[in-house]
Amino acid sequence: MRALDPKLRERLSARLQYYRDMGIYDFYRREGGAALPAAEETSEEMARKRESSRGSVAGAEVFASASAGVGVMEEAQARNVLAELQAISEDIGECTRCRLCKGRKNIVFGIGNMHADLMFVGEGPGADEDEQGLPFVGRAGQLLNNMIAAMGLRREDVYIANVVKCRPPGNRTPERDECETCMPFLMRQIAAIRPKALVALGATAAKNLLAINAPMAELRGRWYDFRVNVSSEGRPDTNAFTVKLAVTYHPAFLLRDPRQKKETWKDLQMVMKFLGLKKNST
Repeated sequence: MRALDPKLRERLSARLQYYRDMGIYDFYRREGGAALPAAEETSEEMARKRESSRGSVAGAEVFASASAGVGVMEEAQARNVLAELQAISEDIGECTRCRLCKGRKNIVFGIGNMHADLMFVGEGPGADEDEQGLPFVGRAGQLLNNMIAAMGLRREDVYIANVVKCRPPGNRTPERDECETCMPFLMRQIAAIRPKALVALGATAAKNLLAINAPMAELRGRWYDFRVNVSSEGRPDTNAFTVKLAVTYHPAFLLRDPRQKKETWKDLQMVMKFLGLKKNST
């Protein structure tokens, strides 16, 4: 048996420790096998992918899954999801609608699979995200990659966006009016992607999506029926649809309080069960 490269061994050891922290002792596998998840890509590979995916739609084409089901692909092509996302991005433009435009380097639109069954919504960009123009690429992003991998998925299987698309100064919590300014664009993104499930990462995302002012302990552990009644163009939609929405902790919070990883894993297992992601013992 070929010995593992020391750097790969170190990454695998870190991944296994992350799983142990979450109380995971069974592992999950995609049918047909999968390449090493995005969280394990080399920095050079990630840099090349980020560079190729730069632009207002943040690489929607790059991360469109080649393995999506034929029916989903046909439906997405009929609607031309890429064109819908591009139109949303063009409407955002060089946005100056709120004070978050001051001091930003990049608008962070969103990234992922245009045919995703699962969409994650965070709070807003941090320093790394503002620098690169992509969501969840810093330390919290690496942790989110691990969370996605623990579900038996890859980062490119899901879609990732934020409530606000510009970095709040000092990474502060975005204020209510800032969230309200950006929310219509997020709603249009959800309408374009049409995921089966949404996961709100953290209190800011949960409260803005659900319009509920409640602590995380009360928001977690259950499904919400989230009604999407606008089209990707932002108009009232006669073909409104409902998405299942779950709430869990933001990865940045988990970095500060790793004790909550097990609770987060419970939330992710609930999502996995709903999406029919199967457990495979190894």
